[in-house]
Amino acid sequence: MDNDPMGELKNVLKKGRGRSLIIIATLVVLLFAFKPWVQIGAGERGVVQNFGAVQDNVLNEGIHFKIPIVQTVILMDVKIQKAMTDAASSSSDLQDVDLSVALNYHIIPDKANLVYQTIGVEFKERIIDPAIQEVMKAVSARYTAEELITKRPAVSTEMQEALTSRLLASNISVDAFSIISFSFSQTFTDAIEAKQTAEQNALKAKRDLDRIRVEAEQTIAAATAEAEALRLQKMNISPDLIELRKIEANLKAIEKWNGILPEVTGAGAIPFIGVGDAIKNK
Repeated sequence: MDNDPMGELKNVLKKGRGRSLIIIATLVVLLFAFKPWVQIGAGERGVVQNFGAVQDNVLNEGIHFKIPIVQTVILMDVKIQKAMTDAASSSSDLQDVDLSVALNYHIIPDKANLVYQTIGVEFKERIIDPAIQEVMKAVSARYTAEELITKRPAVSTEMQEALTSRLLASNISVDAFSIISFSFSQTFTDAIEAKQTAEQNALKAKRDLDRIRVEAEQTIAAATAEAEALRLQKMNISPDLIELRKIEANLKAIEKWNGILPEVTGAGAIPFIGVGDAIKNK
């Protein structure tokens, strides 16, 4: 039986190529099965664990390789998050106060491994909400109910500073804090409204009194000025001034006379103005 060296070589090559394809396919399957890489998305950090032990390094955004079976990566959201919380507390004058606040916060990115290690992924329920409740009660107890309204910016700032200090110890940063609303008992609300109404009425009464006082002062000043003017006029009156005024009046009458003497005579006749005086002067 003749041997065909070329045929045998082809068979060997075919078998070798088949094995290579099998090996490559097996590697591809294993690659996707064990997935030796991890993708960290925007606003996330990766916490590396070696057989469950949290490592010091924190993975940034992008693709990173990991050792299959040995390493696992936990994704932590480090974007700004919002928490809204309601709390019931008391003011320093023992008024019941219901508060509603909003808090913006985020995990400090390079401390994400510590947050996961000490708190876990449920840090809002375990740390954020209890901290807000405690701070709201502690701060509101230092103000009267009325001050909580009139000094709202100061109250909000004090709460934010207290929360910032408290949460920073847990590697959580506070970005913003705001008080959404205060609400009090209906009795206290009615008392505040009555007080404001009384203050407004008192202010209106004061304005009216001020207006009356100013008007009275103006009237007195006008009367005083008029009296002073009359006094000065009396001081300036003399016999010569009176005679001068009479002469001026006669001259005006002469200027208006048309040269015709009045025809009416008798006891009821009107005398010719200034004639007697003119004769005396002659």
